[in-house]
Amino acid sequence: MHKRTFWVGLCGLSLLAGATFVAAPTAQAQGRRQIRESKIDENDRVTLKTHARPEANAENDRGALADDQALNHVWLQMRISPETRQARDAFVNSLSDPHSPNYHKWLTPAQYRAKFGPDPADVATVTNWLKSNGMTVNHVYANGVIDFSGTAGSLHRAFRTEVHHLDVDGVRHMANMRAPQIPAALAPAVAGFVSLHNFFPHHLHTPRSKFVDSFGDQAVVPADLATIYNLNAAFAAGITGKGQTIAAIEDTNLYNNADWGIFRKVLGLAKAYPYGTFATVHPQPGSAGNCDDPGVNGDDGEAAIDVEWASAAAPNARILLISCADTDFNFGGFIAMENILDNGGAIPNIFSISYGESEVVDGEDFNLYIDELYAFASAEGASVFVSSGDEGAASSDANRRFATHGITTSALATTQWNVSVGGTDFGDLYFCLVAHTCGTVNGSSYNSAYWNATNAPGTFGSAKSYVPEVPWNDSCASVLIAQLLGKALTYGSTGACNTSPGNSSFLTTASGSGGPSTCFTGNPTIAGVTSGTCAGYPKPSWQSLVGNPNDGVRDIPDVSLFAANGVFGHYYIVCYSDVSGGGSACTADPNTWAGFGGTSVATPVMAGIQALVNQHTGIGYWGNTAPILYQMANSQYGPSGNAACNSSLGNAVGSSCVFYDVTLGDIDVPCRSMTVGGVATFFNCYRPSGTNGVLSTSNTSYQPAYGTTVGWDFATGIGSVNAFNLVMNWPVPE
Repeated sequence: MHKRTFWVGLCGLSLLAGATFVAAPTAQAQGRRQIRESKIDENDRVTLKTHARPEANAENDRGALADDQALNHVWLQMRISPETRQARDAFVNSLSDPHSPNYHKWLTPAQYRAKFGPDPADVATVTNWLKSNGMTVNHVYANGVIDFSGTAGSLHRAFRTEVHHLDVDGVRHMANMRAPQIPAALAPAVAGFVSLHNFFPHHLHTPRSKFVDSFGDQAVVPADLATIYNLNAAFAAGITGKGQTIAAIEDTNLYNNADWGIFRKVLGLAKAYPYGTFATVHPQPGSAGNCDDPGVNGDDGEAAIDVEWASAAAPNARILLISCADTDFNFGGFIAMENILDNGGAIPNIFSISYGESEVVDGEDFNLYIDELYAFASAEGASVFVSSGDEGAASSDANRRFATHGITTSALATTQWNVSVGGTDFGDLYFCLVAHTCGTVNGSSYNSAYWNATNAPGTFGSAKSYVPEVPWNDSCASVLIAQLLGKALTYGSTGACNTSPGNSSFLTTASGSGGPSTCFTGNPTIAGVTSGTCAGYPKPSWQSLVGNPNDGVRDIPDVSLFAANGVFGHYYIVCYSDVSGGGSACTADPNTWAGFGGTSVATPVMAGIQALVNQHTGIGYWGNTAPILYQMANSQYGPSGNAACNSSLGNAVGSSCVFYDVTLGDIDVPCRSMTVGGVATFFNCYRPSGTNGVLSTSNTSYQPAYGTTVGWDFATGIGSVNAFNLVMNWPVPE
């Protein structure tokens, strides 16, 4: 083995990173041809699985794009054979197996192309066909994505589908109105479009809630995070993320780059940890030029959260905001990630992704692309952390008051190549309200066992110790909120979701997400609902732990961290100075700054904790770390759990615990019926009476989706972490 060091100049930034690579086996893509026919018959066609979006309907249709309208950087995904995909999965999994001869033998993009990419002859056949239909081929990625440009007319003639303008709730979009077609001769080598629409993944942060003051106010700053999750012990040992690079994947820039520095200076990070740096990168794929500077597009609050809280967890790490502008049909964050993986130079040690979209809505082709992208990253040694979602087990109903589409999960979080990060809330206020032992400061309730009455000078921290956790859930379907509202039940005409204030302030799907993969492949017959040929992502061999069901599919989340937006008084402080976008000038006391929750905050924090692991082990690239987390969890929980690590013990929890087992609460959300064929139909909704039901695995009995249990559960996965213990117990083969 030899160490290879790269310098990559990206927008004036040079990244220096050392990663160990070895030559890949000499097997080449040649010989894996999928296209057997020598002649392409344009009249013999097959339909691709790139199904139309549910919004692409007659009601929203505003007419076809003009034939001469340019469509730039459209992505077509090549297909590899089932045998090649199986070999790829086995190989990438072996990279994380210390007993394998492939252990940590990361691939370069060229090696990945040679070993697992489509046959070059197939690529040539497809690209020549695109050119013959008036397209310009810009770039072919190592993982088989073809970037091409053309016009709406040429796309229509080549693929026999039309892209139309849409008006969806007053917002302009465009999308294909029917599934595209290709000549049958090409079908064995073409999986489909990554997408043919501009409905992009949505950010996963939730602003500070309007009902914060009803329960008190204990905002969380970096010093609190460091105390609660025992980052302080790591920092004291010099484990601060130095030398590691964390990349936040975005389709926007920061509103103001100075916000990152203000956050660190005011909250005590800059002086104590002076080696932390920040830069924005817009990576290009060779000379193709598909990564435009996105500017600020409304997702800038997400970007601020990601880069600031990654730095809070790994204060001496390099933080990169890697972004591209969205193209006609492609999410800019994935363009940026694809480009930096394909360039052949140094890649970030860790990726943090705080966006999501339902598997059912994304469709099989986009889901396949996400799987391929993350496998590509894992093969190169990068660790990928992804938000589980902010809408309980109802990913098709994000940012709504109630669920109507049943149980669904986010396609961005359900591959086997990523760690899915869920969300918790701090339960200290719940416990003291139930026991009637809360104290008050300036009229607000707080639990003096866990918080000081005043903030520390220089950091504004007030947390005293680890704080007991419950699942993050803002809704009336939460059994904990129902209890505090004096309701015996969440459902029914007298339950919390059908009586005030539950059916007003707490009618929302805002909560940490989790659930089984339901539609990673196949196509639904009911838009947004698991139906038709939908099938979940197969369960990875490593996802086995007490509490995890034998359901045969990938379950999320894997781990969870604090993600609440204030329902019990706790939320994250963020320096986000875009006042018009919901931010606040970062000039006064941090309590006046913007406040957020969401798994999009927990995710960069977990990415930061991984940076501490990487620094301490001296191994900069760990690839997919999910198998290791489950290995460690099995050691702690065994076959029946570990009572000493029950999160509800709070500051009495065992000092040696790596994971805190969250066993109280749920992520259940309110639900209603939806109209299908003129008939009101319930999907995973238990509503015995009243207007609102609660999400349930049964329509006829209360089986909440989902509650906590000992060990793993859909609400919080393995649980949350003691960062220092995780770092110190991370298994490193000798």
